[in-house]
Amino acid sequence: MYDVVIIGAGVIGTFIARELSRYNLEIAIIDKENDVANGTTKANTAIIHAGYDAKSGTKMARFNVLGNEMFDEICNELDVEFKRTGSLVVAFNEDDMEKVKTLYQRGIRNGVKDMTIVGKNEIKDMEPNISDDIVGGIYALSCGIIDPWNLAIGLAENAVDNGVKLLLNTEVIDINKTEDYYTILADKQKLKAKYVINCAGLYADRINNMVASPSFIIKPRRGQYFVLDKDAGNLFNTVIFQCPSKFGKGVVVAPTVHGNVIIGPNAEDIGDRDGKHTTAEALDYVRKASLRTSSKIPFKKVITTFAGLRADTNIGDFIIEESKEAKGFIDVAGIKSPGLSSAPAIAKYVVKLVDKIAGGLEKNEKFNPIRKRVLRFSKLNSEEKKQIIRFDSKYGRIVCRCEQITEGEIVDCIRRKAGATTVDGVKKRVRPGSGRCQGGFCQVRVMEILARELGKDMSEILKDNIKSYILTGRTNKGEGRC
Repeated sequence: MYDVVIIGAGVIGTFIARELSRYNLEIAIIDKENDVANGTTKANTAIIHAGYDAKSGTKMARFNVLGNEMFDEICNELDVEFKRTGSLVVAFNEDDMEKVKTLYQRGIRNGVKDMTIVGKNEIKDMEPNISDDIVGGIYALSCGIIDPWNLAIGLAENAVDNGVKLLLNTEVIDINKTEDYYTILADKQKLKAKYVINCAGLYADRINNMVASPSFIIKPRRGQYFVLDKDAGNLFNTVIFQCPSKFGKGVVVAPTVHGNVIIGPNAEDIGDRDGKHTTAEALDYVRKASLRTSSKIPFKKVITTFAGLRADTNIGDFIIEESKEAKGFIDVAGIKSPGLSSAPAIAKYVVKLVDKIAGGLEKNEKFNPIRKRVLRFSKLNSEEKKQIIRFDSKYGRIVCRCEQITEGEIVDCIRRKAGATTVDGVKKRVRPGSGRCQGGFCQVRVMEILARELGKDMSEILKDNIKSYILTGRTNKGEGRC
């Protein structure tokens, strides 16, 4: 019997798991996917928003501003890359400037700090490559950029270190409610829990409907993106938004914490909750829209495109509440943008709900907030590199030339709690395959290391999900490599 079962191992579920591990509770976090952060957390703009966009008085506005302020401490504890770049919302005409002023006033009401209205010359000083057509905008100092999947991975690692059980490839089929507990029927096992927290993202309405009457509907909204090579990484210094529309914050041009440039998204309401494919039409829209921000964007340096899905709802705000029909069942649903920015504040709020429902929680005096540090070999100086190679020769073997990732880093990410078990799992954690060649040279070597570390044959190594086999057999009867 668990005290709490959390359904969904994205950034929201892992934040809640870690926050609950501060208390003496038996906790499990389960997910239908093959790894942590394989849903919306894996594919988004990776921005920690300042908080001026969300409508005042909403949960979005409240938790965005509170959550933003927590990221420096959390990322230091978890050794996750995070940088406060500041953001601009740029106006191209006087109508846009009226929207800018509205956003500024909303930001003031929401409690956003260090926010100013700036003119064209100030913006050009900050962003020399921005369009000459801009007339002004908002600058918000508190906006930042982050690695969202590594954040969720770090949260999961730290939660597991503090006693949380992580169960992947565990899809919820049904949930039965008794007077004192829930029985969660998964495809592999049955789990019993006093309390259930629904962080199932795009499937949160279906999970809710297993224990209560339908009260909200998830509407998948797809956004598509370009990623530029690091050669273009110095083009922009801040996160640059265009004035928002009813579909969201518009096409964004932003640096990433890894030195690339990300451009997107568009916004398409679709019926497919797994529709993560890109389309030529949508990407062409993103490209044309972004050129309004800057005509100097070098699209010849695109190294990949991708699509992500957001869990929009018919409610128009975050849904964070105990079910009215199922005591001890908490919905955390509709967490679209600014969900990533709001995640740490959402987690603290959910813990308060659990504390109230349970009649008080006992603190875990052994809780350790510090995650084991990640050795990023390419960021060491020459002497530090020599020392680590003398300690472990695997750090002297470069596997990914584009990102300068060593065998030692790959082995470490596999051996950690909540460690990588797939090619994409390694890619999310330490980035081989994220550079210019997109794994063209390093994928086979990553597979060999995974097979060796996991005690598997190479034919068993997956790209990502449980059915994504890469090798199907040998091309001849000899002993040569496939």
